[in-house]
Amino acid sequence: MKLIESDLKPQFAPMFDVEHIRADFPILKLQVNDRPLVYLDNAASSQMPQPVIDRLVRYQATQHANINRGVHYLSETATAEYEDSRRKLQYFINAREDREVIFTSGTTDAINLVMHGYGRKFIGGGDEIILTTLEHHSNIVPWQMLAEEKGAKIRVVPINDAGELLVDEYEKLFNERTKFVGVLHVSNALGTVNPIKSMIEFAHKRGVPVLIDGAQAVPHMKVDVQDLDCDFYAFSGHKLCGPTGIGILYGKAELLERMQPFKGGGDMILSVTFEKTTYNTIPHKFEAGTPPIAAAIGLGAAVDYLLGIGMDAIAAHELDLLNYATEQIRHLPGVRIIGTAPVKTAVLSFEVKGVHPHDIGTLLNQEGVAVRTGHHCVQPVMLRLKVPATTRASFAFYNTMAEVDTFITGLRTVQKVFT
Repeated sequence: MKLIESDLKPQFAPMFDVEHIRADFPILKLQVNDRPLVYLDNAASSQMPQPVIDRLVRYQATQHANINRGVHYLSETATAEYEDSRRKLQYFINAREDREVIFTSGTTDAINLVMHGYGRKFIGGGDEIILTTLEHHSNIVPWQMLAEEKGAKIRVVPINDAGELLVDEYEKLFNERTKFVGVLHVSNALGTVNPIKSMIEFAHKRGVPVLIDGAQAVPHMKVDVQDLDCDFYAFSGHKLCGPTGIGILYGKAELLERMQPFKGGGDMILSVTFEKTTYNTIPHKFEAGTPPIAAAIGLGAAVDYLLGIGMDAIAAHELDLLNYATEQIRHLPGVRIIGTAPVKTAVLSFEVKGVHPHDIGTLLNQEGVAVRTGHHCVQPVMLRLKVPATTRASFAFYNTMAEVDTFITGLRTVQKVFT
């Protein structure tokens, strides 16, 4: 399994003490059915380390107030901490300016913001939007809604049997009517890492902006939005060791300034009369109402934690876990891996002959092993690969080889029950 040189290959060989890291995660001490928890559902939500929990408690206990406009101590403190988290996220993804970082409720909210703010303003009847077969429903449904409203058309990049995008077919979809591209960075169902940098470059040569769904990328690799040159990049905090209900939309400032607001209300305005409203500057134009202040500050703490470990070290450890689990599962008769692209990260989807994924998940849970079963909100992928659902084990930097062994032993138990 080869690596993408710019994203996954560690530049150094840092010391990686997984047991020391695991001590930061209280939930990993949990017993499930009298067995140690083996948490392999990280693609759905990662767990939260104690420093992030402590930061949330400190905010709630000593800093809580509504932000902006308040002149008292708590409001000024909360505002400063909230904006400091924005700058941490700017650094984390290497945005040019902190005003290019918009707090949202998550990836889905961020994509909808782009659809409403950019798509409804600049995409019209007869225009075309390019998506891919790999997309999560959250990067399909909003664009379908827009296409239905505007009379636009969605074109879809196909995949091969391994779960890789057919880039030649992607390039053939472009024409004078192409107005937008939406593509995920990493597949949540298959782990495929898409060649987004070259895809962005191809689109830009034709004057087409690109949105990247990065929900499954930012927890596992170093992301540099300036290097990628993407126009928009969306991700969620709860997959990044942060709280739920918080996410990020990165957008190039010149595009954000041209966009219309997605939501109206307090703080996204400069002035309001019944005759006219003047909108605030970015990023505030897109952050109507009281934001998730605690969650934003918690996400900043999560970024601090991850950078303290090092994204290169995280990527290297997770790739070792994936390679080891892939090799072990290949030795099990009747088990087929779904998604065999040569460039993958952190996700292992599979089916077991004669056993429904829900039964696999239920029996693994009896062994204390948490996996995800179902269509993973990518029904077009399941249809293309001719599987109704899969079982998905997804790894994080706090997982261990011993946990992989427990997972494989659990699969052997599943097979014994159904033979």
